[in-house]
Amino acid sequence: MTAGRNGDGDPLSPVMAGSAVVLGPGGPVGTAWLAGLAAGLRLEGVDLGAAGLIVGTSAGAIVGALLACGGDPGRLAAPPGPGAARTGPGEVRTDRDRLAEVFATLGDRRLDRGDALRRVGQLAVAASTGAEAAAVARMRFLVGTDEWPGGPLRITSVDAETGEAMIWDRHGSASLPEALAASTAFPATAPPITINGRRYIDGALRAGANADLAGDADVVIIAEPMSRVPGTSSATASAGAVVRLVADSEAIEAFGPDMTSLATWVPAYQAGIRQAPQAARLIRTAIPSREPLMPDP
Repeated sequence: MTAGRNGDGDPLSPVMAGSAVVLGPGGPVGTAWLAGLAAGLRLEGVDLGAAGLIVGTSAGAIVGALLACGGDPGRLAAPPGPGAARTGPGEVRTDRDRLAEVFATLGDRRLDRGDALRRVGQLAVAASTGAEAAAVARMRFLVGTDEWPGGPLRITSVDAETGEAMIWDRHGSASLPEALAASTAFPATAPPITINGRRYIDGALRAGANADLAGDADVVIIAEPMSRVPGTSSATASAGAVVRLVADSEAIEAFGPDMTSLATWVPAYQAGIRQAPQAARLIRTAIPSREPLMPDP
């Protein structure tokens, strides 16, 4: 079906119910880009939050949760300010020395995948990264709720001790902010999150954007601020059609060299907005549009 425009001149909305949206990792800067992309797509008549399934990892978990809960991605147009720091005790901080060890471990070709994950889990637990409560409070501030949405939302994480994956949804034992804090806890940049006596770290360590969790959706839309996180393996979608949205060269320049910096949050958000019209065209190519209803004669 060819995409058209409705009587008001707005793009016709794609039928998103049979699709899955996969939002990948990218740190604070990636969060901003994903939020800008989602906000820009809404302006183009494409609501990622209307997908039949949303899979979120790390930065993508934050934006995915916001969309699944019916929130406005424009909420993330600016970086979290002083109000976020007041929502919990202490602060979340990066342990630079441990972070260097984490990347060295993930890049060590002598280690098999399981050993590498268990070692970075140990580094995550030993790192000086602040209080878990502060990390959970920050997630609550960003998404504005404690409650899981009614629709399907999957949030990825990894057990810091075993290296095994844990996928959270509304049927699990984690609150939404806890699941988000776990998914964003990249070793040495945020504290591992304790849920039912186990400690969990960033879901990107399982399989990058974790696109395989989209299952058998007719169309999978994958949005990745970073095409690949160093030290992660990649898992691909098995859908009949895949739309891959990645940061272009101009966006990457706007990101700057440090994906954990808040200084480039606004330029990253604006880069997502700028890429949205092209992204909307790609999505409409893959997904039929909802034609306007004609009145009965």
